Amino acid sequence: MDNVSLVRTARALILFLLVFAFTGCTSRKEPPAEAKGRVNATGAFVNYFGPVPPVDKGTCYGFVIYFPSAKEPGKVLPFPFFTFDEASIKKVALGKLLAGMGDQKAYQGELAQPFPAGSRVLDVSQSGGTVSVSFSKELGTMKPDPQAERAIVNAVVLTMRQFSGVTDVTIKVDGAYTAFNKLVAEADEKAVLPLTEPRLLGVVGMKEKGAAKVEEVDAFFDRPVDIKELSLSGADGKKIDGEIYQSVFDMAGVLKTRTPLSLQAGAPIKVHWKITDKLGRSASGDDDVALEIKEH
Repeated sequence: MDNVSLVRTARALILFLLVFAFTGCTSRKEPPAEAKGRVNATGAFVNYFGPVPPVDKGTCYGFVIYFPSAKEPGKVLPFPFFTFDEASIKKVALGKLLAGMGDQKAYQGELAQPFPAGSRVLDVSQSGGTVSVSFSKELGTMKPDPQAERAIVNAVVLTMRQFSGVTDVTIKVDGAYTAFNKLVAEADEKAVLPLTEPRLLGVVGMKEKGAAKVEEVDAFFDRPVDIKELSLSGADGKKIDGEIYQSVFDMAGVLKTRTPLSLQAGAPIKVHWKITDKLGRSASGDDDVALEIKEH
């Protein structure tokens, strides 16, 4: 795939999960070029999702964000994320935790959002092994709810504690210590729900800004996977013709169409897929997915 296509795929990934930067694609039909980049993954990432796939250049960081569960209050679900900016990694992780994953239909009804509306991360600092996180005043307006409070503490503490050198976490609101800290010592891996098989998150059609036709269709998954089978078809059942690539981080299957397509947002795309994640959990499906459209 040429450099222009590499950049385009990078932008698609950024738009979809807000955690990728300057990524590319590796053809499934050609042996991948020797990776020249470096990947650093937290122990939590490797534990839940296996080794991080290599990158072509730069230094990448793989980490986990623990989102509160809606089905089992107080518990959390791990999700994989990536960044090339180590300096801001903790604040990025907390910001995404507050933003939530409510837009992911594949997990609809499974993820809770216990943080009050308007909650923000004011500051993240570290002294020795202790990370201090200060949230905005909105967090202090919560009505007493032991399960919601425990979910917040488990999510924040487990997300922060995975990073090298972090042994303790302090939670503040508007700079002041809070009752949340009474629960910090109880936050451990027992709060993490076991992962099920990998899932298809959605399908995005990419086109040039202002262009009328889609030139690339990307199928996104919820973790790094090896794609065994992937085909995309229109509402008429006709298979979309093109080359299939696998994105860097192995989070998406990328179909580069042979000819640009006239597809509209919301159009049903039939997806046939068979995948295995890096720890051997397999899944397959034949799903009708509403197409999202993004511009480069």
